[in-house]
Amino acid sequence: MKRYKAVIFDWDGTVMDSTASIAGAIQAACVDMELPVPSTEEANWVIGLSLPAALRRCAPTLAEDRIPMFIDRYRHHFFRFDQQLDLFDGILPLLEDLRGRDIRLGVATGKTRLGLDRVLTAKQLTTHFDYTRCADESRGKPHPAMLFDIMKQLDLDPRDVIMVGDTTHDIQMAASAGVDSMAVTYGAHSKRTLVTSEPTVMVSSVREMRDWLTQRL
Repeated sequence: MKRYKAVIFDWDGTVMDSTASIAGAIQAACVDMELPVPSTEEANWVIGLSLPAALRRCAPTLAEDRIPMFIDRYRHHFFRFDQQLDLFDGILPLLEDLRGRDIRLGVATGKTRLGLDRVLTAKQLTTHFDYTRCADESRGKPHPAMLFDIMKQLDLDPRDVIMVGDTTHDIQMAASAGVDSMAVTYGAHSKRTLVTSEPTVMVSSVREMRDWLTQRL
């Protein structure tokens, strides 16, 4: 059985139950900007991408000079509720268990550094991860740059790492980096969609995630 030395997590929809809030903020910003409002499925699909990349998909008619205004409206709506968002049940004990086993932990997220640091501070998680990478510091998903950055910083071989995420963007990023992947089906992308990206394993709950990981660390 393969053994891992490090687990890299996506954030939204994987660690934090924030999918509905992100999709809702995208839709509300579209209303503010008088743009066609994407369906919830369409808004969910872009979660995990950098915001500019997400806009090219869910707001294709948005003029480039209006992107800063859209981002401002998105943040207005999202930040109204982000302090009320919770981690998925079982995530915090899992992180603490992994740290107790001396497993290296990282985050590769489509959030900005401002957004990730804000939530890490609010949830008192700033010391739980060895290294984190955000979309505004590197190439966005599904490009593998964030994983390469993390592995270089932590001196990890791709064979020793597994990426955990809730979207095909996460799974494709892992494959491009030569890293195994775990797809969680409780986040932004459906099981049907995730299957197409051929993850190493799929789980439907944090409990299943913990059971699978702890046998392979």
